[in-house]
Amino acid sequence: MTGGEQPHGNGPVPPPQQGPSPQVNPGLDQVTVRLPVPSAAPAQPVRVGPPPPAAAAAAAAPPKPGKRGKKLLLLATVLVLVAGLGVGGVLGGPWIAQQLGLSSEGGVGTQPPPAPLNPQAALRALPAQAPTPSPKGVAAALDPLAGNAALGELTGSVLDASTGNVLWERGAGTARTPASTGKLVTAAAALLALDHQTRLSTTVLEGPEPGTVVLVGGGDTTLSALPANKPTYFYPDAARLDDLAEQVKAKAGGPVKKIVIDVDRYAGPPLAPGWLAVDIAGGHVAPMVPLMVDAARRDPLTSTTPRTDKPAQAAANELAKRLGGNPATEVGSAPKGAKVLAKVDSPPLPRLVGAFLSTSDNILAEAVARETARGTGNEPSFAGASKAALDVLSRNGFDLAGVKMSDGSGLSTEDRVPAKFLSSLLAAAAGTDARAAKLRPLLTGLPVAGGTGTLAKRYEKGQNATGRGWVRAKTGTLDGVNSLAGVVTTNDGRLLAFSFMATGAASDPARDALDSLAAALRRCGCN
Repeated sequence: MTGGEQPHGNGPVPPPQQGPSPQVNPGLDQVTVRLPVPSAAPAQPVRVGPPPPAAAAAAAAPPKPGKRGKKLLLLATVLVLVAGLGVGGVLGGPWIAQQLGLSSEGGVGTQPPPAPLNPQAALRALPAQAPTPSPKGVAAALDPLAGNAALGELTGSVLDASTGNVLWERGAGTARTPASTGKLVTAAAALLALDHQTRLSTTVLEGPEPGTVVLVGGGDTTLSALPANKPTYFYPDAARLDDLAEQVKAKAGGPVKKIVIDVDRYAGPPLAPGWLAVDIAGGHVAPMVPLMVDAARRDPLTSTTPRTDKPAQAAANELAKRLGGNPATEVGSAPKGAKVLAKVDSPPLPRLVGAFLSTSDNILAEAVARETARGTGNEPSFAGASKAALDVLSRNGFDLAGVKMSDGSGLSTEDRVPAKFLSSLLAAAAGTDARAAKLRPLLTGLPVAGGTGTLAKRYEKGQNATGRGWVRAKTGTLDGVNSLAGVVTTNDGRLLAFSFMATGAASDPARDALDSLAAALRRCGCN
């Protein structure tokens, strides 16, 4: 099994230099369009060679005496007098200023402050009345590409993001395995159900006896064992284990002899239906517990690295190293009302959503899914999180026909989603109703073609390069499954939401063929 794409390279990718991220609905500025900044007026031609005769004659003529010459002579005289008399002499500033024709207010000549600048913005909204492609025009652009054998069996959906109107469909209601585009389900449900200021906290409490502390997992899989001055691979502004340890040492009142590990926040089995144990060594998943560091990666700076199969114990071991004295560890529960010795927080919810969408982080997506379950009164398990997500989306008006999720990351081979459902989530995020404001981070978290996340090294050649910087989309890859769902701005400035799902094809050719579909929408006027 291939579980969720990983970003290319070992560090953040710079934003693309061509094309914009889409802006929808002027006034909502989380997603913007890069338009060229108008250049300055062209410079006047510069003469090369000797000046014309008239200019040469004027340059050779001696200057005529005038007031400026007299003032310079007076200034020289004044300076000599001042030098002779000293600074405290009889010649005051106002008299000098008057003789030189300068303002004497306050003894110093001043200029009025310049008028405030009003520079033209380099980031602008899409035109509100951009032409809408016609279904016939979109079909003319996509149908020849949709027949590519590299796509296997293709299903797809294209919607006008402003109106939700259908522009193109192929088997759009047929439920298919979404792979990592299933993370859009988790993201949308969390953004609709939870406060966007939600942060996940890792705490250390005072234990039941002296020298004992309780390490309580709060679901923050981004907690890092790296030093504060070293960026993590995936998680900007991640909480640090070093910070937690320093707080404990300051408040524990003595050496720590034992660390109790509390992982009671989650319920149910640690692996989802359809997950394989080999995916732990393959670097795609880890047992889901609410306590881990660097998403259980053995190498926190590598995109695909084996995960530990005991993430909570590994986190406790890292804390023990920092506390010193080789404290023992054991699994247990925190006593009620225990004193808090230390606490560190994750970034807020939209940042977490953006991280797992951009890099296709399975573990972080599962952690956020369980927070949605907790926030809606469901069991924080795979089953409870799946139920919570679909309940939230149903209450918010989405058609769930054919939708089945067994996990929150799309890694499960049991997940099923129709293409039109994914397009509807994206169109709602770009819409104008009450859902849109909450769903906006769904768009800003998407990888940018040729620029960020799992699309950083795609859209590089040929016709596909026309989508570079203009396509933002979530990718999905499992064995025999490839998907792409996102938004794209047409050549006329219209934002479209799309979802394409290819089943039964090899990954590399299928990815290229999927990219060609989205790039064709970018080139589309299609009126």
